[in-house]
Amino acid sequence: MAEKRDYFDVLGVNKNASAAELKEAYKRLAKKFHPDVSKEPHAEEKFKEANEAYSVLSDAEKKANYDRFGFAGPGGAGFGGAGFGGFQGADFDFDSLFGNLGGFGFGDLFGEAFGGGRRRPRGPVQGDPIKVEVSLSFEEAAFGATKEIEVERHEACEACGGSGSKGGERTACGKCRGSGMVQHVQRTAFGLFSTTSPCHACQGKGSVARDVCLKCRGHGKVNAVRKIQVKVPPGVWTGNHLRLTSEGNAGERGGRPGDLFVVLFVEPHDVFRRDGADVYCKVPLGFAEAALGAEIEVPTLEGRARLKVPPGTQTGTVFRLKGKGVKELDSNRFGDEYVKVFVKVPEKLGKEERELLERLAELDGKNLRDDSLLGKFKRKFGG
Repeated sequence: MAEKRDYFDVLGVNKNASAAELKEAYKRLAKKFHPDVSKEPHAEEKFKEANEAYSVLSDAEKKANYDRFGFAGPGGAGFGGAGFGGFQGADFDFDSLFGNLGGFGFGDLFGEAFGGGRRRPRGPVQGDPIKVEVSLSFEEAAFGATKEIEVERHEACEACGGSGSKGGERTACGKCRGSGMVQHVQRTAFGLFSTTSPCHACQGKGSVARDVCLKCRGHGKVNAVRKIQVKVPPGVWTGNHLRLTSEGNAGERGGRPGDLFVVLFVEPHDVFRRDGADVYCKVPLGFAEAALGAEIEVPTLEGRARLKVPPGTQTGTVFRLKGKGVKELDSNRFGDEYVKVFVKVPEKLGKEERELLERLAELDGKNLRDDSLLGKFKRKFGG
């Protein structure tokens, strides 16, 4: 075993430290090395060491004997280890040290393990939540839909009213004496180490069925599969979730059921892409339509719409159809649709088409050269 360190060195104070300085030093170490807070190696060992040091130095009689005899104590009996239960009578507020650890205080966290001896609250406890994923088509997400889903959950047994006992009668658990928790004490090199855990005999409930219900076998709950109608509002998107109150697992001791969370996934569309409330699509445009202008049909979420394309439209031009997008979630506003056109070149040409295009190419090429940098150079210098 490693050699024990001087108690003053453990706390990092000098031998003339006041009670307030001792307490502050211990608070700092306890907060740093507590096993349920610290992830450092040997944190539990350091926490026990600080416990032992403070339990001796904070007690006037023990401190006087330590100053005189060292670790041996009077008559060579030693001081014993403080372990985790060494502060039952000490004037030390662990709740003020650790504050609120995720919604519960230090006393609630350790309870009986540190000598508090308090029972777990036996009031109603809300049931656990359930999360399910639901896929939607692009249109269902845009316009809203009603989806039927199947949910596996725990429900209160109707035969016994959720008590687990015929007639609803229960009696205090003999193993934990109604506390729902059992205490385990282990002797270590630092003294007695006490922990608590839920009672296996009553599953932490503190009571057992007087006459076990045959339907739920004393658990008070049964497995069930329910079909639930989920109303999906228009404008949802992947990652949005819907909360259905009290559609989760049954609670304990009369507590209400947990909630059901429906997480949505929107499937991609063959034509449209969505960004927020706006939708985007690509539409092909014939060579003549792009050059001469035309009125073409384009797809929208509500069907076909007419779009006027001006003469000389180039590939990549984007047109906006106002209000043809998706309804914004929890709003009366609609997004827009953006149509991007691209000029489609024919892959096969007939004889007449080829002749027309060759004639057009001659004219087009001449115009291009006249408008080019070379044409401008020739005109300027008379070339």
